[in-house]
Amino acid sequence: MAAISTAAPFVARDRDLRNRALVRGWLYVVLLVLFALVLVGGATRLTESGLSITEWKPIHGIIPPLNDAEWQEEFQRYQQIPQYAELNNGMSIEAFKSIFWWEWLHRILARGVGVVFAVPLVFFWATRRIERGLGPKLSGILVLGGLQGAIGWWMVASGLVDRVSVSQYRLATHLTLAALIFTATMVVARGLAPHSAPAADRSTQRLAGFVVLLALIQIYLGGLVAGLDAGLSYNTWPLMDGKLIPGDLLILEPAWRNFFESPKTVQFVHRLGAYAIFVAALWHMIATHRRQSGTTHAHRASLLFLLVLAQALIGIGTLLMHVPLHMALTHQAFALVLLGFAAAHWRGTKGAYPLPNQIAVRG
Repeated sequence: MAAISTAAPFVARDRDLRNRALVRGWLYVVLLVLFALVLVGGATRLTESGLSITEWKPIHGIIPPLNDAEWQEEFQRYQQIPQYAELNNGMSIEAFKSIFWWEWLHRILARGVGVVFAVPLVFFWATRRIERGLGPKLSGILVLGGLQGAIGWWMVASGLVDRVSVSQYRLATHLTLAALIFTATMVVARGLAPHSAPAADRSTQRLAGFVVLLALIQIYLGGLVAGLDAGLSYNTWPLMDGKLIPGDLLILEPAWRNFFESPKTVQFVHRLGAYAIFVAALWHMIATHRRQSGTTHAHRASLLFLLVLAQALIGIGTLLMHVPLHMALTHQAFALVLLGFAAAHWRGTKGAYPLPNQIAVRG
């Protein structure tokens, strides 16, 4: 009896670790689908395909047009909105199909990630593989996913009546919430992973979290840039409009509108955001090597800075090449890679979540 009693904590610990591995693997799959969703969303925006489906049918919308009559019906709906009348008047049905499929794929992936998240969550919960304290985190991500679907339609609706494109405010909100869901999923997944080093000091943790915050803000600013097509002008670097600090940044009244509605100001602020992340990541790398030299925290901080540097170079190249589709998509994809690694690194500085049946093993 004594032997069984002594072994029980170890058995419970092994069970908890197996459950964590299963849940973590599921969350990594969710991250892959989220990555694909954001990338296809970027392609949908860059090809101006987002308004090709003018109705929101969460269930029926899964089925695309299956014959010529259905394609004509879908095309006729698109012909009723300003984007067709002002930008695509005379578009052929074949050209319409090319933009329709981008938006359809984006919506299918959005529905798909909901299924990929919700169904295993129910299974893991029913089989008691979700440990205490993890349920609220995962439920919160699920709620954010549902909210994201509603915001997606709210965004599309902004371009169906008085505009030829969606509102940059709503586009930036949609993109940032997707990035926030991606970040939260990564943080939970890495919190369930074993870590070889103890938690870093509080200062290192705070600075790592600050880089994550800056990355999220920069993604929001990137959404504004995309919504205003601000990257299609002032395609020089490091100068902008011939100056380090261009003029006419506050030409709109009231002044706050410039930071959301002026392509020039929005692009300039996006550049400043990139410089801020670069400096913060460099500072974090140097400080972490001073405090925790040779640790995995220091190694990750170095890799994080290299990712920031690579993203800056991709962004500059995208700008100088006048935003070709492949470069713009690479820039967006790498932004998510950078954000995901920054979130994983931040969680790594804090260590893994405590095991439900934590035991001390003496050597």
